[in-house]
Amino acid sequence: MDGFSTENHLYKNIQKKLKKELDKKRYVHTMGVAYTALNLAMAHGEDLGSAYLAGLLHDNAKCLSSKEKLSLCKKHGIKPNEAEAENPDLLHAKLGAALAKDRFEIEDGAVLSAICYHTTGKPDMSTLEKIVYIADYMEPNRRMLPGLPEIRGMAFKDLDQTMTKILENTLSHLKNKKIMIDPLTQETWDYYKTR
Repeated sequence: MDGFSTENHLYKNIQKKLKKELDKKRYVHTMGVAYTALNLAMAHGEDLGSAYLAGLLHDNAKCLSSKEKLSLCKKHGIKPNEAEAENPDLLHAKLGAALAKDRFEIEDGAVLSAICYHTTGKPDMSTLEKIVYIADYMEPNRRMLPGLPEIRGMAFKDLDQTMTKILENTLSHLKNKKIMIDPLTQETWDYYKTR
């Protein structure tokens, strides 16, 4: 995208809508992810506008109630898997991609896919998908997680290595908390641990 600017009319309109719809903590996180994705895009030669846009919209469905998420998923033909049915909060990524298209009129398939997979990941992710997944984990407003400083440094050098480390931490956390693991997260780990 030539002449990228965070002051672009599209981005400013999206920010206004999100500021009204998200709680304050989620909005601060969203802006942190957008700017982190933008910086990672600069480091890894990815389209700046796509990274910023996907970062802005990655959690657009996060503050909906579980009931609203399930209802909107039905409307958009999204069938929850077992892990999502047990924890409807996981649906915010798939639903967020559908709402980015429906409510925010985003047509870019790469951006929609980055939103869709920012929580679970998927095997063989695109650079943009990895950037948004990683930015969501490491943005500056995140509480300190084990190994976060190392991950933040690694992310600007090697996206695959960073994916492996984040997935390892995520799976360990979910197992310790006895939270059902989405099969796609496990598949993503199985793919990246051999990279």
